[in-house]
Amino acid sequence: MANPFDLSGRVALVSGAASGMGKAASIALAEAGADVVLADIDDAGAQATADEIASLGRKGVAVHCDISQPEEIRAMFARVDEDFGRIDFVANIAGEAIRKKPEDIALDEVEWTWRNLVFGRFCCCQEAGRRMLSAGKGSIVNLGSLASMTALGRGHIAYSMAMGAVVQMTRELSTEWSGRGVRVNSILPAQVLNPGLQERIDADPRIQERFLGGIPAGRFGHPNDIKGLIVLLASDASSWITGAIIPMDGGNMAMNAGGSVGSEVFGE
Repeated sequence: MANPFDLSGRVALVSGAASGMGKAASIALAEAGADVVLADIDDAGAQATADEIASLGRKGVAVHCDISQPEEIRAMFARVDEDFGRIDFVANIAGEAIRKKPEDIALDEVEWTWRNLVFGRFCCCQEAGRRMLSAGKGSIVNLGSLASMTALGRGHIAYSMAMGAVVQMTRELSTEWSGRGVRVNSILPAQVLNPGLQERIDADPRIQERFLGGIPAGRFGHPNDIKGLIVLLASDASSWITGAIIPMDGGNMAMNAGGSVGSEVFGE
């Protein structure tokens, strides 16, 4: 019986591939057999990921791409056409946001966040979707956030609005394309430990206690936590999974805001 998780012979594209979850996703796809196009504005980081993929015996192609700029996205897909002539899977992971209080954030900062998190993701979906629809098959994953489903406060207004749009975009694209062979899903992480979050914890250790209090699993996420899920959604093992909005959060979303981990209640 063929391994449904085997990605041999397939071509994947990952934005934000230089570090964090983007890098972890890229390595996981290569480990499963795929060749990977690695998009990022961090050229050195993307090339380092490409070198690591090469050591696995797969092809990694680093491409400079600012995903807020449609012309750069289109040029990247033209490169995919030239180098591979196909695209089987896209993971839209890159994207930045500006955090400020709703009463203080400037409209151009809201627009900048939207271009990074929504506009760029849609352009990537559109370019990939056109090619996948022509081939009659393909899979796309849009990285979202728990902020798309619940409010975070702490100046996340632009980010949360954008991530809400990402989730609804995922649902709409799935509805439009799934009958023609193209699946679209979204992964919603909670707090994944990265340099930015670590800097905030170092500056204010109370942040760690506050965040972990809402994660029943008792730890922050790690970039590698995305690896199994990304391979599942890229592979034939998920051929009947589309339009899914999947938390990756250590139980954060499942727990009521007034809930407590068992040990807090019973002293275990």
